[in-house]
Amino acid sequence: MVKMVRKTKVNGEKWVMEMQLLLVMAGGFLGAAVRFALGEWIGSADFPLATLLANLSGCLFLGWFMTFSSRQEGRWREMSLLVGTGFTGSFTTFSTFSLEMVQLIRDGAIWQGAFYSGISIVGGLLLAYIGYKFVDVQLGRRGDH
Repeated sequence: MVKMVRKTKVNGEKWVMEMQLLLVMAGGFLGAAVRFALGEWIGSADFPLATLLANLSGCLFLGWFMTFSSRQEGRWREMSLLVGTGFTGSFTTFSTFSLEMVQLIRDGAIWQGAFYSGISIVGGLLLAYIGYKFVDVQLGRRGDH
């Protein structure tokens, strides 16, 4: 069993690990609910569009959010647990991507699988980078940080 201990944060306040776990759980609940709603709204088809949209939008958002929050003062650590780890972590889904890739290959849709894999990986990396760089534009900074 994991022992819950107190941790000291940068701002000197004491936060209990249980509170951090609750933040991740709350964000995870919301992210999973939004992910489910997206899948229901788009529906199922021969191509896993809902997973692709969830993962690509999650890459863009997480690139922006984690970069932005890392440059802020105050309680952004807690926000990154709630929004970054919890919400975005449950909204995006590598396991579903992997299963859908196996299903595409099993069904003989090799070109669809190659497209899905390529756009997921290259698009995800590109969108995460765009989100990261957008913070520089948003905060009026230039150059790599």
